Amino acid sequence: MSKRNIYKLLNYCIAGVWFVNGLFCKVLNLIPRHQQIVASIVSIDYARFLTLAIGLAEIVMAIWILSKISSKLNAWVQIIIVAIMNVLEFFLVPDLLLWGRFNALFALLFITVVYINEFRFNKN
Repeated sequence: MSKRNIYKLLNYCIAGVWFVNGLFCKVLNLIPRHQQIVASIVSIDYARFLTLAIGLAEIVMAIWILSKISSKLNAWVQIIIVAIMNVLEFFLVPDLLLWGRFNALFALLFITVVYINEFRFNKN
């Protein structure tokens, strides 16, 4: 498989992660733990609104990834968002994470995939 094909496949997978997490976990609230995390970090009063806004932003991120517009900037934005989100969750709400503090390892793996996909496989 060529680097170009790997890039395309990983791009769809990365966009899929953002889309699924945004739509199903946050907008449709099928995984209430996400709203509980927001409520614990910010406030229960704004938890639903902020969770919905985060979910919509994640869907927009998926669309941005698929559009390939400013893909290098997009990759850096993804990396920064995932890193900040996971550092906050690691220290503030580890008890609400699916794998506790071990979630940080999965975040690092995702960040690595985003980085390699954009800066190694995409030679545009």
